[in-house]
Formats: sequence, C-alpha cells, structure tokens
Amino acid sequence: MKDLTINSNISIRQAMKKLSQTGKKCLVIVDDNRILLGTLSDGDLRRAILNGSFVSDPIKEIYQKEPTILMEGKYKLYEAKKIFINNKFDLIPVVDKNYKLTDILLWETVFKNGGGKQLQKLDVPVVIMAGGEGTRMEPFTKVLPKPLVPIHEKPVIEHIIESFTDFGVNRFILTVNYKARILKAYFEELKSEYSVDFVEENEPLGTAGSLRFLIDQFNQPFFVTNCDIIIKTDYTSLYEFHQRGGYDLTLVASVKNYIIPYGTCELNSEGHLKQINEKPDFDFLVNIGAYVVNPDILQLIPGNKLYHITQLIEDAQKRGKRVGVYPIDDDAWVDVGQWTDYKRAVENL
Repeated sequence: MKDLTINSNISIRQAMKKLSQTGKKCLVIVDDNRILLGTLSDGDLRRAILNGSFVSDPIKEIYQKEPTILMEGKYKLYEAKKIFINNKFDLIPVVDKNYKLTDILLWETVFKNGGGKQLQKLDVPVVIMAGGEGTRMEPFTKVLPKPLVPIHEKPVIEHIIESFTDFGVNRFILTVNYKARILKAYFEELKSEYSVDFVEENEPLGTAGSLRFLIDQFNQPFFVTNCDIIIKTDYTSLYEFHQRGGYDLTLVASVKNYIIPYGTCELNSEGHLKQINEKPDFDFLVNIGAYVVNPDILQLIPGNKLYHITQLIEDAQKRGKRVGVYPIDDDAWVDVGQWTDYKRAVENL
C-alpha cells in the first residue's frame, strides 16, 4: 500500500516516475497523518501537461479530490467488484470513519479467484522502421543491421516486438533496406507466434517515405515505431487516447527536464541587464519516435522521395489534420540508437 501513496506536495515529474516504478495507472494522495486527500491517475498527469503545466509544478491542482471510496467494514466484496467493473478502476481507497486510509483495493487482488481484469487484446498492426544504417552504433552496424544489435540474450527488435505482443499484438511489418537480407534471414529462422512481413526500400527513403508502400493495407489506425527505441507504456491507453481525441496522427513524447548550469542573463527592452536567473531549468516534450497513424495520412507521402516523419507531421497540420501528443515519463523508454544510451539500456533491461 505504501508504494501507491504519495504526498500532495510532490511534483508532476515525481508522480510520473512513481507511476512508472509501480507499473500502475493510479496513485492515492494522503497527508502526513494518512488522511485521504484524493487520487491521481496517469490520465490526470497527461491532461495537466497538455494543458500547459510544467512537470516541476506540484500536483495539488490536478488530482481528483472527490474519489470513489469504500468505508472500512461497511462494504461487501461483490459491491467492490461491481464498482471496479462499472468504472474500470485499477484501485479503490478504503478509509475509516475519520477518512484515514486503511487499505487500497486493487483489481487483481479483488478478482484473484477468477474473473480478473483481462488485458484487452490489441488487434492492431505495428510498422517498425528498420531500414536505417545505424551509423551511430558502429562498429556493430558494420556487421549487423541496427535492429539485430544485441541487448542481453536477444536483439533490440525482439525487445520492441515483445513490448507489443504483451498487449496481444501479433502482426508486424518491417520496412527494410540496409542489410535487409540478414534481417529477413533472422526472422526466417525465428520460431515465433506472431507474423512478420517486410517492405523493402530500393533506396533509403527517410523515416517515413517507405510508409507510402502501405497505402490501402490498413482499415484502422496502426502503430509506427523506430527500431532503436524500447518503450514501456500501456499501448492500449495510447491507442484509446488517439481514438478518443479524434486525432489523425499521435506521437509519443517524453518529458525531459534540462538545467542550464550557469546564471543566464535576462535583458530589458533597452538591452540592459534586467536580472540573472541562476541555473534555470526548462521542461520539454521530446518526440521519441513512436506514433499512432490513421491510414488516410499515408496519402500525403510523396512517392520515391526521401521523406521524414517530421515532414509528414507538418504536411498533416497544413491540411488541417489533428496531431496529438501522448506524454510518457523519461524513465519509460530507452533509446538504443547511440552508444551512451545503449549502455544504459543494457543496465536497465
């Protein structure tokens, strides 16, 4: 229970990291005396960030102050199950008559004898952009295509695929170019329960150009991901976020915080010093290379031309398409496209 409780004075960034560590979608807010103050979900955090809050801001203004609760000793198990099922909650706080937190009911605990929460199967295809040369990972990529660079006992691409198969995804399409025959041979030898198809570029087409070959292949939104990022997120929530928002394209963004290790000079309108800001910090949402894309967006991609995903996003916006942003914590993903990040991936996975 302690792992799921936080104080209302912590920052949005700290709350995101706490959720990432617990693997849950909701936290319980209590004061120093463990009096229940509210609950905070991953959706609350995303909405706050997308509405302009900084990740350094406290959570005081964004958590749910009137959550659904159960009174200690005054509820039946079947009543709790009904609340879980009707509201799709992950947890329900239990309090005493003084509103002090005494327990936290979790879905998996309440339904431990059967009828538990079933992971919604995502019957959604995934396109993995696997054609790049991976020059930042030389000398490995002088021998192997970047997707086959090993992390522990398996290559990067298997880690990526498994992050999706955990949610029931079983169809993968790889766009390939550099050392394509080696990559194809690997999957021919691999005995897997999922299907892998290939789209081969005759020449490098950038981070989005080869998607044009998939026009008329899909009748629903699909995932697109780079082959050098491993993400630990709820892909069902991401997909639902895309659909509920009515987006044509949604990108996954990491919350990054940068501190300038110097005092920065702020000038007035006359060019004189106004003040010195000592070691200011800035929050950014960084595009990490994972997307949900509607099939009709592929019509915007020109044929046989070097074309990047950033250009696709710009062209979509010019045509009035809706582009969403799905924030995740910086600890929820690993970039293995360069050596410094690769070493971190080996340590953390």
